[in-house]
Amino acid sequence: MISHIKGILEEKFNSSIIVDVHGVGYEINLSAPDFESLKLGDNVKLYTYHRISENDEALYGFLSLAAKKLFELLLSVNGVGPKAAISILSLATPEEVRNAIANADVSFVAKAPGVGKKSAERIIIDLSDKVGLPTHYGATAMRTPGSRPKNDEALDALIALGFTLKEATAALERVDPTLPVVQRIRLALKK
Repeated sequence: MISHIKGILEEKFNSSIIVDVHGVGYEINLSAPDFESLKLGDNVKLYTYHRISENDEALYGFLSLAAKKLFELLLSVNGVGPKAAISILSLATPEEVRNAIANADVSFVAKAPGVGKKSAERIIIDLSDKVGLPTHYGATAMRTPGSRPKNDEALDALIALGFTLKEATAALERVDPTLPVVQRIRLALKK
């Protein structure tokens, strides 16, 4: 299993990129926010999901471990494949998508191409207890690509330590987001 790829971004097309790792080019499918944030020639590290099916083999990449875990949660829903999951993650940041699911915002999830209202409802029902508590309530506003905030390194660190996405979100819920990452992790671990 390929868990991450680190190399130089050689090519970009549609929603895929080719990353050169010591002379071997890996084609990786990305969500729209991740795709737009990368530039040719960048040194990149992407967490990957390696999908092997009867007729196809594909890599899906994510700039954060939290995004990869959310992608895997989306795949656990009956009827949601990798294209639909990446389409949902293309709506906004992983945190905003997670928050929309936690808020049972069906209309937000249904905005993803290839995801209808029934699929969105199934996603909400199956995942609302797995993604953690919402960080804010009400309808989730879609961001423009240029307004994408940085990934939450504290959330990624807690997931890397073995926390589930729900547990990591709950642990960081009452920790001041303006504190340095190391301090946020320490405070979250104390709870």
